Amino acid sequence: MSESAYIIFCDESDDRGKFYSNFYGGVLVGASQYDRITARLNAEKQRLNLFGEVKWSKVSAPYLTKYQELMRVFFEEVRANHVRVRIMFRQNAHVPVGLSHDQIQGAYFRLYYQFIKHAFGLSHHPRTGQPVALKLYFDEFPETHEAVTQFKGYILGLKDYPKIRQAGFTIAPEDIAEIRSHDHVLAQCLDIVLGAMAFRLNDKHLEIPKGEKRRGKKTVAKETLYKTILAEICRIKSHFNIGISTGLSPEERWSAPYRHWRFMPAEVEYREELTKPKKRGGPTQPT
Repeated sequence: MSESAYIIFCDESDDRGKFYSNFYGGVLVGASQYDRITARLNAEKQRLNLFGEVKWSKVSAPYLTKYQELMRVFFEEVRANHVRVRIMFRQNAHVPVGLSHDQIQGAYFRLYYQFIKHAFGLSHHPRTGQPVALKLYFDEFPETHEAVTQFKGYILGLKDYPKIRQAGFTIAPEDIAEIRSHDHVLAQCLDIVLGAMAFRLNDKHLEIPKGEKRRGKKTVAKETLYKTILAEICRIKSHFNIGISTGLSPEERWSAPYRHWRFMPAEVEYREELTKPKKRGGPTQPT
């Protein structure tokens, strides 16, 4: 994938989960591929009679097969390295220590900044000597206007970060924007993948409604869709472990089609009581 411009769609989920929190996700696509891929995914949605916005929260038994088919098409593009996916999250058992009040209060955007700066391996983009425009589109933020403006300023400042500047990237103020995922099918596909990972890592597939003896149909459908997504990821990287950082060389941090990053603060205290009960097995393997 060699382009003069790239687009990254970003989203977040589960700021506080049972075992894993602060999920952030992004899809990167070359500007020259964007229209073709968008048209293909929208055509697939139309074929499947999915006329509204698709998202993880809408997954249900009647729509399961349709969502599976859409995800298979999406991952065809990922497998061909026309689209790259990055997922970041934090394990609750690694409790950050030594944080100031401001750091704790501003964690949402501080983590988002780290995700953009590092998850896609921008510093490892092959140097061509030509400028490469980077466009960043975020799902609508739940934060104040003042906080959002400050965050966008920090993202704009990445163009002056030495390694990113040396890799050729440029960022224009107008290319850092909030969007409605309803209008962007790639953002919708990202929402599904991100939701699936937060669902499985936080053992939501095991939940049984109060007063019931078995899982609900929607929970079973979501687990099935998660397994479909995992199978697609394993076609890219066999024996993929969703709960740890994907082991990659520096160059692959940019070039890999799919990658997970378990974010680890600089200083942490390990709290075993915040991990999954061992009787449930490893946190990353499907049941």
